[in-house]
Amino acid sequence: MASNPYFSLTVLFLGALGFGLAPLALAWLWARAFSPAKPNAVKNSIYECGLESKGDAWVQYRSAYYLYAIIFLIFDVEAVFLLPFAVAFTGLGAAACGAMLVFVLMLIEGLVWAWAKGILTWA
Repeated sequence: MASNPYFSLTVLFLGALGFGLAPLALAWLWARAFSPAKPNAVKNSIYECGLESKGDAWVQYRSAYYLYAIIFLIFDVEAVFLLPFAVAFTGLGAAACGAMLVFVLMLIEGLVWAWAKGILTWA
């Protein structure tokens, strides 16, 4: 049985499947044993922050909020790109440092542009 090349792969797959499904099965069994099912109108109603929902959920937002979010994402991704550079800083040459300096200067230019345009003001 162990001579099959897919035996260990099958065992690992079943272990991974069991690792994911065992907590779900235990939670279901726990709920069946200890949680009495008493459905009523209050339990089945939509609950949102303790308040009853009123009106339509569609709200029109200003486009400035989306611009603010996009600027945040750009500078968030900047941090992700700076991390590998910071980790490998001592092993890099002058060309890599120059390239990263250009990258940071371009992002600073973008920040200055966004600030000058008033995108970063919340009101």
